[in-house]
Amino acid sequence: MVESALRERTSGEVSASSLQASLLPALAVRDVSHGFFLRDTHLQVLDRVDFSVGVGEFIALLGPSGCGKSTLLRLVAGLETPVSGVVATEEGPILGPDPSRILVFQDPTLFPWRKVWDNIAIGLEARGLLRASRARVDDVLRLVGLQNFANAYPHQLSGGMAQRVSLARALVNDPKFLLLDEPLGKLDALTRLSMQGEIVRIWQSAGFVALLVTHDIEEALLMATRVLVFSERPARIKADIRIDKAYPRHRDDEDLVRQRHEILTLLGHASDW
Repeated sequence: MVESALRERTSGEVSASSLQASLLPALAVRDVSHGFFLRDTHLQVLDRVDFSVGVGEFIALLGPSGCGKSTLLRLVAGLETPVSGVVATEEGPILGPDPSRILVFQDPTLFPWRKVWDNIAIGLEARGLLRASRARVDDVLRLVGLQNFANAYPHQLSGGMAQRVSLARALVNDPKFLLLDEPLGKLDALTRLSMQGEIVRIWQSAGFVALLVTHDIEEALLMATRVLVFSERPARIKADIRIDKAYPRHRDDEDLVRQRHEILTLLGHASDW
């Protein structure tokens, strides 16, 4: 069971079979605490965070700046291992990076000397899969609407187009989990609105699990199937809010307006309504 696997993980010994036998959902975060040492001081970032994610869900992570949301994404990506607790997929505990879990950052970080097609292909190339998967690069170019820019260089792209290339570079690996760390934070308002819809469309088409870190309550409500609201650091989950609305969603929807007020209240901003 998950509980027994948690005890094994905390003691430093985790067997994949014990987690597989527990019939985990797509992603399970069980009693996870994490922190860092800054000089001689330990900074606790996450405090006994516990939640599950079903297949195909879109989860938004909301909370104060610096509370630990991005750290949680890094744990799911396998870039760090929690101090205590379990982060696991259906295959077992996450103990390192894997192409099935791709992290997309706020900055596109494209290679300026490589054309769009070559930037997208770099993951397949590094894994020795490009020769057999060239058509996959063309497929994701069409998916993100950049098939006419395959031969463009990054400096020839707008900010929104560059972020589409970054998404395509992740999607070409056919991930089960797309981890989005404020990917729209640096875009202008109109491009951001457009990209919100595009990411939802791609998620619906590809069927991966999405975890989105954002500080924009409206963005979370428009895009996600659930919103996890975190406390100040060390982060705890204050609320798990399900958004039962069809897509596309509208900002003036009465239920979304009510849920926005609810989240503002949870974050201590009820008077800013």
